[in-house]
Amino acid sequence: MTVRALLIDDDRELARLLTDYFAAHDVTILHEETGDAGLATLAAQEVDVVLLDVMLPGIDGFEVCRRARAVSEVPIVMLTGRGDDADRITGLELGADDYLPKPFNPRELLARLRAVLRRAKPASGVAGDVISLGDLKVDVGAMTAELAGAPLTLTSHELRILVALARRAGDTVTREELAQETRDPRANAAAPYDPTVDRSLDVHVSRLRHKLETDPKSPQWIKTVRGIGYVLARPAR
Repeated sequence: MTVRALLIDDDRELARLLTDYFAAHDVTILHEETGDAGLATLAAQEVDVVLLDVMLPGIDGFEVCRRARAVSEVPIVMLTGRGDDADRITGLELGADDYLPKPFNPRELLARLRAVLRRAKPASGVAGDVISLGDLKVDVGAMTAELAGAPLTLTSHELRILVALARRAGDTVTREELAQETRDPRANAAAPYDPTVDRSLDVHVSRLRHKLETDPKSPQWIKTVRGIGYVLARPAR
């Protein structure tokens, strides 16, 4: 099946290179050079993934990511010539699924694109696999969640974290265990999770907490076990 990828980047030479390379791997590139044009295409057409440059004319990639995430759960891979941790964390906080600094090998971008698409597939669950914890219900097969009957708008990564915590509600899940369950297996093998360096998981948990909690500063659902990981509270019977 052909994947439709929306590339939002003002680098025309990069767009040409990726269009040619991805075509041989069943990926069709839709190219827009500005954030506004990219958002318009995202609203008008079906796309499977967004490849989003940070440094754009007009509104930057961070703002595009924020606006896109407000209306769509399409996987987003951010691209930038600035590879520092602050930019990476900002992108993740705004809802990006992955982050790749420039220059990059098109093969690596293709691998990351496929990884975020795999994580977004609802087929990763089993039909009928529903976890109910008081007001919280997680349908693993459909990869949806609701709280007190209201749907939660979560990214695929946030949903996978929630599933991992919900399956072991009441027990502490270490950061390493959460990372193993939510990251691409090849990434784990190449770069094992290091909680002292990699803040990506904490950023995703923070975003999930803000969507789940009435008061994220005083969480009732997802509690931090300092120095170890997280626990999803099991409601009293």
